[in-house]
Amino acid sequence: QNVLQMNAINSNYTDPNNLKFEEIKILGAVQEITSVTVSQNNVVENATTTITYKPLEKVAHITGLQLELGKSYTVKWTQEPSVNGRFDCYPSPNVTQEKCEQLGCLWDPASSNLNVPPCYYSSDNAYSVDKVEYTSSGLTANLTLNSAQTRANENFTTPISTLRLEVKYHLNNMLQFKIYDYQNARYEVPIPLNLPSSPTSTDNERLYEVSVQKKPFGIQVRRKSTGTVIWDSQLPTFTFSDMFIQISTRLASQYLYGFGENEHTMFRRNMSWHSWGMFTRDQPPTYHLNSYGHHPFYMALEEDGNAHGVLFLNSNAMDVTVQPTPALTYRTTGGILDFYMVLGPTPELVVQEYTALIGRPVMPPYWSLGFQLCRYGYRNDSEIAQLVEDMKRARIPHDVQYVDIDHMERQLDFTIGTHFAGLPALVNRIKEQGMRFIIILDPAISGNETNYPTFSRGMQEDVFIKWPNTNDIIYSKVWPFLPNVQVNESLPEQTQIKLYGAHAAFPDFFRNSTVAWWKREILEFYNNPTNSSRSIKFDGLWIDMNEPAAFMNGAIDGCRNDLLNMPPYIPNLGERSEGLAFKTPCMEGQQYLPDGTPVRHYDVHSLYGWSQTKPTLE
Repeated sequence: QNVLQMNAINSNYTDPNNLKFEEIKILGAVQEITSVTVSQNNVVENATTTITYKPLEKVAHITGLQLELGKSYTVKWTQEPSVNGRFDCYPSPNVTQEKCEQLGCLWDPASSNLNVPPCYYSSDNAYSVDKVEYTSSGLTANLTLNSAQTRANENFTTPISTLRLEVKYHLNNMLQFKIYDYQNARYEVPIPLNLPSSPTSTDNERLYEVSVQKKPFGIQVRRKSTGTVIWDSQLPTFTFSDMFIQISTRLASQYLYGFGENEHTMFRRNMSWHSWGMFTRDQPPTYHLNSYGHHPFYMALEEDGNAHGVLFLNSNAMDVTVQPTPALTYRTTGGILDFYMVLGPTPELVVQEYTALIGRPVMPPYWSLGFQLCRYGYRNDSEIAQLVEDMKRARIPHDVQYVDIDHMERQLDFTIGTHFAGLPALVNRIKEQGMRFIIILDPAISGNETNYPTFSRGMQEDVFIKWPNTNDIIYSKVWPFLPNVQVNESLPEQTQIKLYGAHAAFPDFFRNSTVAWWKREILEFYNNPTNSSRSIKFDGLWIDMNEPAAFMNGAIDGCRNDLLNMPPYIPNLGERSEGLAFKTPCMEGQQYLPDGTPVRHYDVHSLYGWSQTKPTLE
């Protein structure tokens, strides 16, 4: 094996052109070729060769050879797994050889690169395909677990025995492939996409073709025009359990853009290991709604210049690791595997096709393209008025002015503080000069007030996130501090929060009742039907802190479900050791979709900003 023997049967002829074999292509090379030796009559020659390996095609290309016609040669090569091709088998912290080998994986900490996993998969994944059914618009199949290959697993990470694969050819330039537990209902992202009511693609016009490997399971998507494989999940890392789902795929190239609305990352030949925590805060550049969220989407530029994009429709805590194979691995703590791929073929068309699927960005108003000024810490409305005049006097362009939570009475939404009593009139005056004004709103609502209509009406309309199977609100601490207390600002921040922080309730913006309540609060603050002189005629709303953010972990009395807040796998976040409730409410918080379906905050945490954005925009 791994030997090419070239025997010259007749060597009497001398070619005047001194012809030589200079390159060899090896097909079906399942591992990377790391070295080549050329020998003649058992004597190794000094050959300067270059090896190029394409893992998607399993093709190795050896160049730089000088094999003269009429002579006999032996070409030998060595295949071995490259560290760049290692898929992490123990992505949690504190891996040891014992823990690694209990999972049936290989242990080799030899690499000096700390990002290269010392514990990695060694064999095929444990699922095989059964009962593939093909139609003109896609295919379906069952995935069956080979119990003999099942690795040792903790509770809630034991692989599910039978899964369902569905592939739908929605459009000529877009397909979906979905893997789920069809015997038990699981949470799926409740946001509808813009899909045709029935697939409209045709075999002749489709830009892609899909093939399924039966044993071990794998799915491959190929661009028909070039033959380029743009998705290949025939890898050992596929696993699907109650609280840990993982799938890896090889990439068509090392030009990759995406993951996160503000994170544009491009990898070239020196592509390095990297991972994103997709459960964290992002700041999309929308014009009047500063919402937090995440988009597990990437766009890849193929070697020939074609482009495609992939959306992973999953809102659970996840991370995505990219490695130099090139390949990436998705790991998520719940939901299902639901992928949408758009085929471009240009980057511009990829973006158009992607936004046609998820919804177009909001068209910003013309005024929002002007110069905007915002900061935290304005002391009173007079300071803002003076600032506007100073900007005008200095002839500095100034189109939009903001106020942060300083304008509120003790940071209470929909209130005006005593030092900002003149704010309504100031806003009107600024607008008369052709400027615009934006105020801030936070989602957390204080429950420690004696006369706070926003909270009272929220209680009446039942809008707040509660503990499951109870009527008790989950209280944490954000803004504001308690009423009628003198805050000792010399104390550490966390001590101040513990001593003085009010009980903060979080609205469940999925509920119809919450949407109606929130819109009413905004409109009444804008119009103030009881006192029009205190109405704030803002032009835009800046919504903040809606990860949702808290100033403590979980709830005031702690979280109650250890499994949800500290699941078997914690994505690679900034505060991994603190669990999923780090500076946010408890994961067991009970929320309700518009149709009344109950959902856990554990599943919809990453949709909180989106759920607040929608009614605020409306």
